[in-house]
Amino acid sequence: MKKTAVATAQAPAAIGPYSQAIAAGGLVFVSGQTPLRPDGTMCSGDAAEQTEQCVANIREILAAAGLSLADVVKTTVFMTDLGQFSAMNGVYARHFPAPHPARATVQVSALPKGAAVEIEAVAVRPAA
Repeated sequence: MKKTAVATAQAPAAIGPYSQAIAAGGLVFVSGQTPLRPDGTMCSGDAAEQTEQCVANIREILAAAGLSLADVVKTTVFMTDLGQFSAMNGVYARHFPAPHPARATVQVSALPKGAAVEIEAVAVRPAA
């Protein structure tokens, strides 16, 4: 199976040896997006603001692959404080339309660059 890197300047560049996303077999796997802005600066807001930036990054990466948030079938949300779940969830619900993607949300001890939220996504290309 062929795999192709997806990249855009409209989302932050990878901060390690990984791609913003990989397209393979009709799926697009978006790497975990922290609340870095495209210029590499960190969004320093609360969990809601950080979630907005994470989703904006995912939206731009998907657009580079010719997809949208409506094509997302699975996400994983990593948070450093599940006490902020409601703030994250409110923002998340506004951006991912029904039928909502399958999702897992887990608390972790730390995220890159001190982020409070990180979101990864898997999207599927619509059947032709």
